[in-house]
Amino acid sequence: MLRMWTALQSRFVADEEGASLVEYALLVALIAVVALIAIRFLGETISDEFNSVGNQL
Repeated sequence: MLRMWTALQSRFVADEEGASLVEYALLVALIAVVALIAIRFLGETISDEFNSVGNQL
């Protein structure tokens, strides 16, 4: 019984690297979604500001 528990435990410990890769992928996806939403809502306002500064120059 102890041998089976040790084998299962070592199997799950080896899989931690894959889990962290999935977590990083989810973080990157979340950051990308937030950036796209921010650009969508603020894009026109920022563009207007750049145009205003460009016209004043």
